Amino acid sequence: MTDRKRDMLSVPGATLYYEVRGSGPLLLVSQSGEGDANRSDAMVDHLTDRYTVATYDRRGLSRSTAEDPTLPVTPQTHGEDLHHLLAALTDRPALVLGCSLGALYGLHLVAAHPGQVATLIAHDPATPALLPAAERARIRGILADVQAVHRREGWAPALRKVADAVGIDPATMETEPGFTMPPMTAERIANIEYYLDNDISELRDSTLGAGDLAAVATPGATSPRIVAAAGRNSHAAWNYRCAEELATLLGTPVADFPGGHNGNTTHPLAFASRLHQLLSATP
Repeated sequence: MTDRKRDMLSVPGATLYYEVRGSGPLLLVSQSGEGDANRSDAMVDHLTDRYTVATYDRRGLSRSTAEDPTLPVTPQTHGEDLHHLLAALTDRPALVLGCSLGALYGLHLVAAHPGQVATLIAHDPATPALLPAAERARIRGILADVQAVHRREGWAPALRKVADAVGIDPATMETEPGFTMPPMTAERIANIEYYLDNDISELRDSTLGAGDLAAVATPGATSPRIVAAAGRNSHAAWNYRCAEELATLLGTPVADFPGGHNGNTTHPLAFASRLHQLLSATP
């Protein structure tokens, strides 16, 4: 284990909690769903010998707070939070891993601030606006149903709906040999409630499309390298189709990762190894 730097960063409209540990090139992790700075600790443990890894609590989660918690937080705002966090940590292009919602926010970051990112790995990106209209409408319906179930029945049934939509069966979920998923905690439940109340609505209305990524999707000296990635077991997730559409836009194949939609938490060692392989590859 390496020493962690823990700090707070003031950004427009919020204060963000973040952690930094390890040594080497800066790698910022933009987590999925209700994930906070510590959700991927097991994976990060396998990266800190090669990277300086930064993780953070998205605004509204755990230790990060919004000045007005009643205001919606758009994907663009989350992308700007990543921008401010990177600006506080380095003046050089950084490496970014974005998972699901985190990939959506990472793509907003590179669209608005391409010079801040050297490589973005977009794993199972939650980018419905990249899909054809019929698929986009189907996903909007799924997300609206998730929120209706949350209002009517609570967080647990709604989370099961989310899991089904991304191809996760908690009863048969595969994990890395010798690894046990951490237990549910009160803090995580609070984060799930926030995610269901706030982030699902903004995801449902997300408009990040091919036009927004046209400039950075064309390889060039000043363009970040973007890798469309997906879990080997996430073919049933709608996010896999998003990865396929992003890969088509980039003119590259989908890079596969161990596990499914949440492979970064179920297969921490194998996921970290695959991530390092992609980050260290010559474009």
